[in-house]
Amino acid sequence: MARALISVFDKTNLIPFASELVKLDYELISTGGTLKALTEAGIHATPIEDVTHFPEILDGRVKTLHPSVHAGLLARRDSKEHMETLADLKIEPIDMVVVNLYPFKATVQKPDVTRAEVIENIDIGGPAMLRSAAKNMDAVLPIVDPADYDAIVAALQAGEVSQTQRQALAAKVFRHTAAYDALIADYLTDEPFTKEKTLPYELATNLRYGENAHQHAAAYQNALTSDYSVLSANTLHGKQLSYNNIRDADAALRIIADFEQPTVVTVKHMNPAGIGQGDTIEQAWDRAFAADDVSIFGGIVALNREVDLATAEKMHKIFLEIIIAPSFTDDAYAELAKKKNLRLLTVPFTNVIPQSLELTSVLGGVVMQDRDLLPENVSDYQVVSKRQPTAQQLETVKFAQTVVKHAKSNAIVVATDNQTLGIGAGQPNRIDSVKIAINHAQDKPGFADAVLASDAFFPMDDSVAYAAEHGIKAVVEPGGSIKDQASIDKADELGIALVFTGNRHFKH
Repeated sequence: MARALISVFDKTNLIPFASELVKLDYELISTGGTLKALTEAGIHATPIEDVTHFPEILDGRVKTLHPSVHAGLLARRDSKEHMETLADLKIEPIDMVVVNLYPFKATVQKPDVTRAEVIENIDIGGPAMLRSAAKNMDAVLPIVDPADYDAIVAALQAGEVSQTQRQALAAKVFRHTAAYDALIADYLTDEPFTKEKTLPYELATNLRYGENAHQHAAAYQNALTSDYSVLSANTLHGKQLSYNNIRDADAALRIIADFEQPTVVTVKHMNPAGIGQGDTIEQAWDRAFAADDVSIFGGIVALNREVDLATAEKMHKIFLEIIIAPSFTDDAYAELAKKKNLRLLTVPFTNVIPQSLELTSVLGGVVMQDRDLLPENVSDYQVVSKRQPTAQQLETVKFAQTVVKHAKSNAIVVATDNQTLGIGAGQPNRIDSVKIAINHAQDKPGFADAVLASDAFFPMDDSVAYAAEHGIKAVVEPGGSIKDQASIDKADELGIALVFTGNRHFKH
């Protein structure tokens, strides 16, 4: 008679599965709550104490950590010595382990959970049994996922579980226990950059393709992901998000998190296309749209206030891929849902906790850094030119600096205090970004009061000269170049205000 040890926290489909095992002439061994559930369903199971001949102790912390269990799992059936050892010690082999683990993730996510409660939900015996079974996969079936029950029953009924199936089950066990341990390690770790880095990610969805149609792709989310995430968003309308949609929507959420008053962010290819602020969300939309009414075509829009009908009617007039907001009024939703392919997403915009670490893949590994959360503080800025900026220009500088850190380097933003007018991003040299931003901005209303912000220092005075010659009266940059004085001298020569922030905002 084959023997199956069953000890599961998640009892989904447990009884039907156990019933099939009994029909297949398996002896069931079980523990605690699982044993109770089987017994109440009329399924006979042997208590684990009858196998170990040792009582469950330490409030259940020790019950399966015993040689009678692990020797029965780890003994190689093709080893005469192993099998003789089992016989000498009166230990019977165990042929299947069905285990899933204490709900550590769910416990951590409980409101007001105590550290003691979290620690008690660290499973020790379960991972140990699964790993023992998975190591001996040729003889023992390791089952961690209730979704595999039916396939295993079908294979057993057919007379054989293939080597391919056994290896897949073992691989799933080691992935699962690795992710489980990673979650625990992450909870207990206070320092960000440890010698070994293990982060638990779970499949959010398989994607139709990646950046291009010939690339396979899937989306994974952190096991303890925040609600403020495109991967956790509530999709009210529209088809599945693509790989590029997810990247763009993520960029939009990162940008708009930096603004408190009614704000609209439009994004194209992970760069801000236009940003507008206003007293109402409709006014903010008007300014964001006017900031770049060309690039917004096919773009992503994020709004940090509920979408009303007036704003929805304006957005409905153009082709958009995604609109993200905290909510939509019923009539606004009805208006926008007329477009079959437009995705409408909601995320909670209150109590936003920004992701503190960012990972970027490189060949052979990842690089990791703190997210750029540096607040803009005008009082820390240094005016280095003879001409002093006005109070209005300083307020505008703050807005432009908040935007510039979200545009790809080399990044230049021309803006008023409530609207971007031109953005130059991702150019190999800074002067080209300056020209692009000014070219987009100079014919727009409000340009006379605009400032120009740079994410990094000017390596020479050509950017300051070009800005001044095209009507810019105030420029802000970090400073720090060995040729800073050349830019200061050019600003003084052309009569514009030059402000150094002391902080760079590269975004590659």
